[in-house]
Amino acid sequence: MPDPNVSRREWLERVSLPALGVSLGGALAAAPAAAAGQATPASVLNGARVYNIRDYGARGDGKTIDTPALQSAIDACTRDGGGTVLVPAGTFHIGTTELKSNVTLHLAAAATLLGSADGKQYHAVDAIPLRGDSTLGDGNWALLFAVEAKNLTIEGPGLIDGQGIQFHAPERGATPPSGIGGNKRPYHLLFHRCEHLRVRDVRLWQSAFHSVRVIQSKYVQMDGLHIFNRVNGNDDGFHFISCEHVAISNCTVQTQDDACALFGSCKFITVTNCTFSTRWSVFRFGGGTAENITVSNCVLHQVFGCPFKLHGSPGSRFENMSFSNLILKDVTGPISISVGPSQRPAGQRAAGGAAPQPAPPPPAGPPAAPGIVRNITFSNIHGTVTTDPPPLPDYPFSSTYRPGEGHSCIVLNAVGDSVLENITFDNVHLTFGGGGTADEAARRDLPQIAGEYFMLGPMPAYGLYARNARGVTLHNVRFEVATPDLRPAVIFDHVRDAAINGLSVAGTPQAESVLRFIDSTDVLLTASRVLTPSPAFLQVEGAGNERITVDGGDLSKAAAPVALKNGATAVAVKVRA
Repeated sequence: MPDPNVSRREWLERVSLPALGVSLGGALAAAPAAAAGQATPASVLNGARVYNIRDYGARGDGKTIDTPALQSAIDACTRDGGGTVLVPAGTFHIGTTELKSNVTLHLAAAATLLGSADGKQYHAVDAIPLRGDSTLGDGNWALLFAVEAKNLTIEGPGLIDGQGIQFHAPERGATPPSGIGGNKRPYHLLFHRCEHLRVRDVRLWQSAFHSVRVIQSKYVQMDGLHIFNRVNGNDDGFHFISCEHVAISNCTVQTQDDACALFGSCKFITVTNCTFSTRWSVFRFGGGTAENITVSNCVLHQVFGCPFKLHGSPGSRFENMSFSNLILKDVTGPISISVGPSQRPAGQRAAGGAAPQPAPPPPAGPPAAPGIVRNITFSNIHGTVTTDPPPLPDYPFSSTYRPGEGHSCIVLNAVGDSVLENITFDNVHLTFGGGGTADEAARRDLPQIAGEYFMLGPMPAYGLYARNARGVTLHNVRFEVATPDLRPAVIFDHVRDAAINGLSVAGTPQAESVLRFIDSTDVLLTASRVLTPSPAFLQVEGAGNERITVDGGDLSKAAAPVALKNGATAVAVKVRA
């Protein structure tokens, strides 16, 4: 029987934890036995209590602002050494709320945390800087945030709805319905310098900005999330900046922008058993040092941007990454690795014919070291690459595409003295949409810039274009086209030390060749197959080609095994039957 001399809340705090099925048998058994009839001391339950936000005044009617009640429950929980803050069934209307150490925020199945559509319910998190490597200049506003918290958990199976459409201006220059926009839009979840962070089994819906943004944090687990984020611009799914020991698993991510961005220096990252769909890119790397990263057992579908986008600038380094056991369904791109300066020289036109822009002034101080990208493997990848991306489904606004996004391909691109080496493709089978033109195939003047793959414009190859790379390996790679394509399947432009074994590629009678090598050296091709007729298997261009060997295979559907052009000589190529 409850003690009639204590309140309901005090009695619950002393003896009750049935809501989440928490067993305290061991802890209570270890405590000294209380005298008969004596209540269990409240301190015994420190770190293991349940704090129901309704007990702190939350209404859950979808209208009342429940931020103070939620914050009070969190504050009480962390003050008592931690425990579980329970969001029961109901719709709880909230603004900016701080999460703290040793707190588990549990959303019941019928619970919704509804982000307010009133911008006055949010505020900046001043402890998170707005400039520098920590945030790359993006905002510091959030629905739920934590700074330097440890042992923090958010778990479901409830819903967090950001009402992001209310932060989208109806037209350029207008004020959004919420009254705030730009970098003042709140993220769903924002974490800065946290450790042992877990988010699991929660649905994250319609953020005004990125859904999950994690900065300079360690030991992070994201498991079983469903992120649907397609109601505004820059609607990322996961956005990690300089994080270490991150595990992402069993998630479904549907976004308008990057599905899983890793910026700054990210290390020891694993992603597995997930599905992704987005307008922009799925795995996007930029700046800093990214190393020791694996992605496996994932499905990437309707990715109308580029599934894998690695852009290394001067001073950055990407190393030791593996992407394996992946299905690509209706994507563009599909892989873009570039390293080097991205500034466009003065007077050079952008892809698509944009007006020339003046070159930016060089940065102050000593020049950065050359960028490095090396030891990257893509294996067991199968799928389709579209040349005609449709509008992104479930997105309330129009989707526009740049000229280079349609006729794209796998791109390996190093600029200047940057290093791009030891890139491997193993057991890769892709069917491209085709439709490449003779004018696109004739391109030899791609701008010497690194960055987004579409900056180079429509690509001259339909399968793989590699420039200024070394240590490139293709094993058991098959490139096909759904419609005829006048571009070569593979172009090597100033490539050194490459091995191609078991390459099967489609040709076209109206094309110049199936493969094109420009001033490339030390290349071995073995067991190649030409799947459809072509005038030549390999066209070698330029006097800089040396030590190219074509060894065996079935080239019978090519009228000639090798063609020479632009000063290339027969001594550069050895053909062995």
